[in-house]
Formats: sequence, structure tokens, C-alpha cells
Amino acid sequence: MSDTRRKLTTIFCADVQDYTRLMGADEEGTLATLKRCREAMGHLIESHGGRVVNTWGDGLIAEFPSVVEAVRAAVDTQNELAGFNARRPSDGRMLFRIGINLGDVIVEGDDIYGDGVNIAARLQTSASPGGIVISSTVYDQVRNKVAVGFEFLGPLMVKNVEEGVPSYAVRIGDGGDEAPPAERPAAERPAAARPQPAAAVMAEARPAPGGRRLFAVLGVIAVVMIVINLLSWQGVFWARFPVLALAVVAALAWNRGQTWFDRKFAALAIVALGIIGINLFTWSGTFWAVWPILGIAAMIGLRWSMRR
Repeated sequence: MSDTRRKLTTIFCADVQDYTRLMGADEEGTLATLKRCREAMGHLIESHGGRVVNTWGDGLIAEFPSVVEAVRAAVDTQNELAGFNARRPSDGRMLFRIGINLGDVIVEGDDIYGDGVNIAARLQTSASPGGIVISSTVYDQVRNKVAVGFEFLGPLMVKNVEEGVPSYAVRIGDGGDEAPPAERPAAERPAAARPQPAAAVMAEARPAPGGRRLFAVLGVIAVVMIVINLLSWQGVFWARFPVLALAVVAALAWNRGQTWFDRKFAALAIVALGIIGINLFTWSGTFWAVWPILGIAAMIGLRWSMRR
């Protein structure tokens, strides 16, 4: 067996936006273009002191001993690919998304594993086509050393990482103004008994769709409750309370899988909305919900200030 050890390194993840569409339109041409882009990216990575760890489908993972050089390599890569794509038709451009994280990883042979890789892969999925997203650990090291702009994106939720990872978009030229891409679907995978290699993390980092069946069941129950209320009407719309409860349950279920907001903050906000709903449904001229909402707001503010 090969030696296993830990180290701190900078992880660089990249993949192609709309790769499936490009392959469907021109399989051979897309593969040739991918090879050309990867070769250019590989040369730039090596010139900045990095190492290509592995490739996976349309993705690439590399590592750098220097955080600054990793970001410079990403900027040079996007600039070079922008020049390449400028000569291609708009529907045939190959736009890469890049995510960079500084973190502790497990090294086994030539591969790397661990949350440090997971975070870099998740950052990459949140980047715009032709864009770069970095973690706060990278930002702290490069903010005064690389001639680019940064935009704080807020905490990014990562599988198996309890706290959101603060992230920043790197602004280079006009590429940073493009709208974020839609998440690509990924087949659900069973939890692994050991960390996955870096090559497999790219697909694992993409959120899988789920929860539709639960939402459908809750919706049917809500409709049935309303129908029963109407059929047994005695002047009181009592179904509003169970429907509100079902709406809160559905919102909390959605929150468990969403990646746009900090899940704990979002859960508190959902509870606050539920309390407001109860106050409105039992309105007697007093907005008593202001007090529990104030307490929830204080909890959110305190938690946020401690994280900052």
C-alpha cells in the first residue's frame, strides 16, 4: 500500500459549463476542443508551480504549494481561454468554471482526498462560466497580492461541512458579470466508507435533486384538508392552521437541500415566518409575534457576528 499523509495545499478545480450540450451538438469537435483547452490549462498550471492531480470527464483538479500562484494560474487560464473562445461561435464556446480552496487534505499516492477537495469542487460549481470563485482562506492570502477585484458571495453550503464556507468571486475583465449557471443534475450516490479521490469529487459536489415526492405529498394533504373544511363548512376556516404547519414543514424540508443560503439562518427565518402566520391567523389587534421574531433576529445576528 502507498503511504498516506496529510498536508496543507491549495486545491484548484475546473470543469466545463454546458458540457453535455456541447457533446450532443458535436462530440468529436468537443473532445478535440477539450483536449486543447486542458493542454493549455496544464501548461499554465505547471508554469505557476502547480501539479495536475487528475482529470474526470470534463473536469480537472490541480494543487499548488502557493495560494497566490494558484489564483494567478486561474486568472491566466480564464484570460487565455477567453481569447480562444472569442474566435469561436457563441454556441460553440467552451467556458470553464474554476474553484480554489486552501485546506488540509489527505495524500495517498498521487491523489488527494478530504473536505479541502470537496470545498474546492463546490466553489467551482458556484462560479459563473469563465469565472473563478475562491474560499475565504484563499481570499485572506491573496487580497492584496493579486491585481483583481473580489465580490463577497456569502456562505456556501458544502456536503459534510457543518458551517457555510464564505466565498468570493474573482472579477477579471468582463467575465465576472455573467449570470451564474444553473446547477447540473447528478445521480445520487451512496455515502462512501472512506474519502473519495479528487477525481470523483467533482460530480459529488453537484447537488442532486430531491424532495419533490415529499412536497407532492404535503400538497395533497393540504388540498384534502381544505376540501374537508369547505365540505363541512360551519363559518370557520380551521384548515388554515394545518395548512400553515404543512407549509412550514415543506419549507424546512426544502432548506435541508438548498445551497443558496446558510441553512441554520434560513431555518430560523422559516420559523419566524410561521410565527407571523399564526399571529395573523389569530389576529386580535396585537402583533405579539414581534417579540419572538426579535429573539430570532438576535440569535441570527449573534451567530453571524461570531462567524465573522
